[in-house]
Amino acid sequence: MRRSSQTGIGETRSVGRALLLVDVIKDFEHEDGDRLLASFRERHAGLVGALEEARAAGVPVVYANDAAGTWDSDAPALVRRALAGRGGDLVAAVAPHPGDTVVLKPRYSAFDETPLESVLRGLEVDELVVAGTATERCVFQTATDALRLGLDVRVRPDACANVNEGLERLALDYLERVAGVGMEGR
Repeated sequence: MRRSSQTGIGETRSVGRALLLVDVIKDFEHEDGDRLLASFRERHAGLVGALEEARAAGVPVVYANDAAGTWDSDAPALVRRALAGRGGDLVAAVAPHPGDTVVLKPRYSAFDETPLESVLRGLEVDELVVAGTATERCVFQTATDALRLGLDVRVRPDACANVNEGLERLALDYLERVAGVGMEGR
């Protein structure tokens, strides 16, 4: 969705919004998988709602996902593995649609050693709404890197899953009170 924003007398610029879903394509087969899956189940309705709102408004949806140790750039295979794994029923409701961009990432931040910044620039994104897993890890790192790049950042806590509720509260508090990140969908 594009809108105009005043930049000066008689000047406008394009302001684009995108929804970034971080690590929602998962099989939950890792050390913290049980706790993350339980939180993912609890927050699933918020995640589905955020995705439906974005799609209905014509907002681009971008996925940034851990490559799960497989660096063949085969995002469809990653989705198939997640759908066959624990929580596959939940992943199915938030899986990428044709035309969605999927970026594979090697680290916590979706910007670290990925083409995500270029993808967002190509979409003319100025405002990024971030949701996904885990709030206190990858969502936090991605949001702080997006701020560093000059994006207007929002986080959807209702659409984020965590491994540790206490650390999640600290991460969200820091993002909101110290970094100035807006919170949506609470």
